[in-house]
Amino acid sequence: MSYTALYRKFRPGRFEEVKGQEHIVTTLQNQIKADRIGHAYLFCGTRGTGKTTIAKILARAVNCEHPVEGSPCGECASCKAIAAGTSMNVIEIDAASNNGVDNIREIVEEVSYSPAEGRFKVYIIDEVHMLSIGAFNALLKTLEEPPSYVIFILATTEVHKIPITILSRCQRYDFRRITIDTIAGRLRELMDQEGVQVEEKALRYVAKTADGSMRDALSLLDQCIAFHYGEELTYDKALDVLGAVDTQVFGRLFDCILKRDVTGCIELLQEVVMQGRELTQFVADFTWYLRNLMLLKSADDIEDIIDVSSDNLVVMRKEAEAVEMGTLMRYIRIFSELSGQIRYASQKRISIEIALIKLCRPDMEKDIDSVVERVRVIEDKLENGVAVVSSGVSDGSGEYAPQAKKERPPLPKAIPEDVQAAVERWADIVANTAMPMRQYLQKAHLTLGGDSRLLVMVEDGLASDYFLKQEGHKEILEQLLSDAVGKEIDVTVQTVPSREAFEQNYVDLSQLIHMEIEEE
Repeated sequence: MSYTALYRKFRPGRFEEVKGQEHIVTTLQNQIKADRIGHAYLFCGTRGTGKTTIAKILARAVNCEHPVEGSPCGECASCKAIAAGTSMNVIEIDAASNNGVDNIREIVEEVSYSPAEGRFKVYIIDEVHMLSIGAFNALLKTLEEPPSYVIFILATTEVHKIPITILSRCQRYDFRRITIDTIAGRLRELMDQEGVQVEEKALRYVAKTADGSMRDALSLLDQCIAFHYGEELTYDKALDVLGAVDTQVFGRLFDCILKRDVTGCIELLQEVVMQGRELTQFVADFTWYLRNLMLLKSADDIEDIIDVSSDNLVVMRKEAEAVEMGTLMRYIRIFSELSGQIRYASQKRISIEIALIKLCRPDMEKDIDSVVERVRVIEDKLENGVAVVSSGVSDGSGEYAPQAKKERPPLPKAIPEDVQAAVERWADIVANTAMPMRQYLQKAHLTLGGDSRLLVMVEDGLASDYFLKQEGHKEILEQLLSDAVGKEIDVTVQTVPSREAFEQNYVDLSQLIHMEIEEE
């Protein structure tokens, strides 16, 4: 006798056997017990969550001669005929290959004939969103007013493609993704029945990989058992079959990224490739790993949500503490974009290498997150005694040794009244400025330039590009200052790498004026 796949062998035959969709099962059972059966149902949800299974159970239950608590008995002639696929009362149609007007017209013509035996004729139309507009229109009238002995059950994974005229005529049931605990529990029951030894950690990993689909979980488990037939299925063996990567590898990769060690990242990716791991799954799993770190950093008592072992949890908490939230979100953004692109990439490894280099080298990007990361890198170098300007003395490795601290320039003997007035009102002027100029000015530093002009020092990057490379923005700033003080203000905009560099080389005009006001 030929082998039957697990998802077919253990397909539920009664409502009580369905896992993870209790809200739907209870409603349908109550309808059957109260004899309040609808004429059209729409089952929508992701793949492998039980739409077709529950449709078949419902078809058996409404025709069952001796239903038990709303479920089919499984013993009567009607139940056996439907289960064997020989009943004329249950018609299954695949709309993906029967999506034309003529196919639906055949159904409309058949509807006029009452069932030869049993109470109801049940039409199960799978992937109903694949029907053409003409086919939907042909179905519309019959779906609205079918004979009393006809029930339509429409199933789809893409409910947004179904016309609203069809939706309004159906009872809609949304199938949820099944939780990891529910899937793992079901797999344990079935493995006990099969007499197969499977490690609990392996079952949970299979359940997690299935992404809420019971059918996918059974198919993956079937694959793992077949590869290691006659042996206990361990966590490591499941990783080998599914081409997955252990969590410890992600921890090593994350550590290399934090150290901005490009060579370490590429070598670790080389290990993953040589082990034959599936790169698309590798990207998805590492994105999920980063997501877990983000949750650990965001909230306490989140262990049940991230679903990792206690040993890994301790390590991941330390990793989460070592990174800023903004940096972590930048990592997630880059790998999320990679997840959407890598499926269609001809050179997946190169795409991953580019993403890893981006994580280690934020200067490759110009968005706000990357600029913030670049500033963090500069601050780290300054804290470690490494100057970030190229006017120092190189040690031959690309870094520059710290120079002797420069003396600050002498204080100006007098500050022009119009400049002083502008500095005193600077906070109010900035507060009334439109974005993004306001964001850049909030981090700017004020000092005196040549000819007693107001010198506005902004951060290198987006802020400097905004004022120095894009026309009109510096003029707008001059006009705002002139309007505020009632005098013409000449402004010079320059860049400065950091606050420390500004304090070493310039006089902070705002603090100087504040001191003069206090002395008076």
